[in-house]
Amino acid sequence: MEIDSRLHLAAGKQSFGRKWGRSKYLLLLFLPTLVYYIMFKYIPMFGVLVSFKDYNLFKGVWESDWVGLKYYRMFFESPDFFKLLRNTFVLGIYRLVFGFPAPIILALLLNEVRHMVVKRFVQSVSYLPHFISNVVVVSMMVLFLSPSSGIVNRVMEWTGMEPVNFMAREDLFRGIYVLSDIWQHVGWETIIYLAALTAIDPQLYEAAKIDGADRWKQLIHVTLPGMLPAIIILLILNVGSVLEIGFEKVFLMLNPAIYGTADILSTYVYRTGLGRGNYSYATAIDLFTSVVNLIFIMAANWISRKTSETSLW
Repeated sequence: MEIDSRLHLAAGKQSFGRKWGRSKYLLLLFLPTLVYYIMFKYIPMFGVLVSFKDYNLFKGVWESDWVGLKYYRMFFESPDFFKLLRNTFVLGIYRLVFGFPAPIILALLLNEVRHMVVKRFVQSVSYLPHFISNVVVVSMMVLFLSPSSGIVNRVMEWTGMEPVNFMAREDLFRGIYVLSDIWQHVGWETIIYLAALTAIDPQLYEAAKIDGADRWKQLIHVTLPGMLPAIIILLILNVGSVLEIGFEKVFLMLNPAIYGTADILSTYVYRTGLGRGNYSYATAIDLFTSVVNLIFIMAANWISRKTSETSLW
């Protein structure tokens, strides 16, 4: 028995040595990514302790007084709690409902283009806005939507309509944000779906043609089922980030006239933490947001696992 266990251990060491020999360069390439996540993702997780303490810069995290759930109760009892949660959730749902299908539709349209030059041109034009910073994007929005000199209001005036101050309208903020977000990122996100389309076996299309399927039926019965695993995975990840609205863009668009719909959790955290110096309160709100997102992603993954064969785990 002891000899068998030693032989098994020796075989395991040899197997590990062979695997290391085959994969050592790939593991070395992965090493910077691993170091990045450890340093900037996992180690900072210890910062959640600040939300349970009355944090003082001079005392530090460990010496600050422990207050338990004080700041969580403060946030839940705050008159701004439901407004902030509603604004963040509604904006996240808008982005999910209108923004998530956009790259899928664009990928399907590009897949039907047979002229390669046109296809590559459309791809390049569509994903270039992804590399434009949010500062530039918001500056463009302010310029184009200006009530006095913006091209949109000029066109409206030519058609006999009154100019509108788009950036100061609460009811227009969400639409402007979502449309600009789609324009900025739709091309980049399309790359994933185009990669999924290339993995579909061409023989499936040939078999569908033999059965008399036109392009629409091929789309329904071949293309979409082939893309479904990628769609489900990305949908789960998007559901898990419903409350993770990009801070920078909303903050740049924010002004006192639209606080009613534009003030979200991340902007409130910024004002509370860096603006007022209440780091414990801000950390508590941020941790609450992360927990809700975790619940969303686990629920979406559970539903996906029960209804299909695709899930994150």
